[in-house]
Amino acid sequence: MHPRKTELAHTVLQAHRAPLDLRQRRALILCDGKRSLAELSVLLGTDAPALISQLQRSGYLDADDAVAAPLVATVATPAPAPAVERRRSMVAARIYVLDILALQRNPTAAQLHRVLQATREEEDTINALQLALAHLPAITSDGYTQRVRGRLQEVLPEVHLAAVLDGAPLSA
Repeated sequence: MHPRKTELAHTVLQAHRAPLDLRQRRALILCDGKRSLAELSVLLGTDAPALISQLQRSGYLDADDAVAAPLVATVATPAPAPAVERRRSMVAARIYVLDILALQRNPTAAQLHRVLQATREEEDTINALQLALAHLPAITSDGYTQRVRGRLQEVLPEVHLAAVLDGAPLSA
């Protein structure tokens, strides 16, 4: 099976306010009609068949043949898999926020990007992330800011969640 995007998927991917989470967007981007379900499982994880099936049922993906659709459905219908613990990393959070700031066409975002990029110590990185999150609502929409905060909740190490997301400054 080589799932490919439907017109609905192309439209949703172009509109960044779509009702998809980051994992669903990533799956849609990777489903180009060339990658097999096995390849997608390597890229997306063991729950890829269930994710692909869900996107197919929602009308975002087409299968390349009539046999593939029931195959994905049967693979995905057993009991839901337990939640997979995703790896959390300060480096991943830092890179994510650097990318978000680089996408903004704003002098404040450019300055925040430089500040975050210059950090080397963990405490400095946390403070720079806090600063970026504090300024993000003035740079972009509330919905976009909430999606950034949500993604950071997924990738930040749990010990730093409160400090970064609640803005509690670290002592020097």
